[in-house]
Amino acid sequence: MWSHGGGAGSSRVGQVIRWREGVVVGERARWGDAVEVEVRLHAPERAASTAAGAASTAAGASPDRVVRAVAYVSVTGDPLVGDRVLLNTNALDNDLGTGGVAMVVALPDRLPPDTRDAADPDGAGHLVKARYTPLQTMVFGADEQDSPHHAALAEADDLGGMPVVAADLHSSLPAVLAGLRAEAPDARVAYLMTDGGALPAAFSRTSTTLRDAGWLAAVISCGQAYGGDLEAVNTFSGLLAARHVVEADVVILSQGPGNLGTGTRWGFSGVSAGEALNAAAVLGGRGVAALRVSGADPRPRHRGISHHSRTAYGQVLNRPADVPVPALRDHPGIPAELADLVARQADDLLTAPHLTRHDIDLTSLLDALEASPVRLSTMGRGLDADPAAFLAAAAAGRHAATLVVR
Repeated sequence: MWSHGGGAGSSRVGQVIRWREGVVVGERARWGDAVEVEVRLHAPERAASTAAGAASTAAGASPDRVVRAVAYVSVTGDPLVGDRVLLNTNALDNDLGTGGVAMVVALPDRLPPDTRDAADPDGAGHLVKARYTPLQTMVFGADEQDSPHHAALAEADDLGGMPVVAADLHSSLPAVLAGLRAEAPDARVAYLMTDGGALPAAFSRTSTTLRDAGWLAAVISCGQAYGGDLEAVNTFSGLLAARHVVEADVVILSQGPGNLGTGTRWGFSGVSAGEALNAAAVLGGRGVAALRVSGADPRPRHRGISHHSRTAYGQVLNRPADVPVPALRDHPGIPAELADLVARQADDLLTAPHLTRHDIDLTSLLDALEASPVRLSTMGRGLDADPAAFLAAAAAGRHAATLVVR
């Protein structure tokens, strides 16, 4: 039986951040509010050496090594060559996939000046996100009383049948868009980023590039996520902002980059996809459940239709929603065994009374996916390695296009 080993201040709580210091020696890339730099790590001082520090050094963040690090200019200021930086190396030391880089925490010798938000001349907004962490941010909310959108959102509670496509993985975003644009190239689309993955919207090169390419009208960050074109308190207010401020025809909703999963039935951040479709239904939207499918994932629980989709849509979701099922049978590059597996899993999932099946023809969707302005990649696999993953997401987009109300 589990028992608590001490009070809130118990000395048994281990160090939860691996700190390092270094100097910027180069810049690799910029997108949106983010900049990726190269940092030469300093050797920790002998007096400051700890067991945690020794462990992280052994794991790869060794002294004098040059590592990749990401900074958010609006948070830390703009790191330049020669700047001393403080880093959080948790993700780097643990070799995480999506976010396996160091994060710049501060430029201690060149702190950024205080600035005021042009939209809020008396301050920087009143929505606190990443709350009560050392790097909590204060942003200007779309529905704050001083917001120009406050009147439109004050009593808003109806999406007017707007289709809302929910996906488990952030990597589905460009594929859903490709399928949508194949049928409705002029549709106005908002991306609603929830807080199950990365919190800063700027971490996503994908959403930045899609917006710059004109595929997205706006990025809305909700919950603890921040940094979108609009800031929302939660999924409900984010959906309403998409409809009544952005005037979107369609919303695509997912967590940011960096899906969290524990290999257990319920321990994964993608349960939020089911919660989001419940919210869409409450507000009078038309829910579309994008299936997470893979023919290349070595983990049995994710082969065919992932258990994430089966749990989020079959059990967490309890309001009516459409489930677009990709017609994989006889599609080029799709093994018959995979097509049969997906068909059986879909039959089982769609015994749930709140779900409505829509079989989606995939003709021309491969061409649409290949035209994406961003490189398609999911769990490190591209379109050639796992076409079923992207075709399933594109099928959801194709179906959503048929639901657009204008």
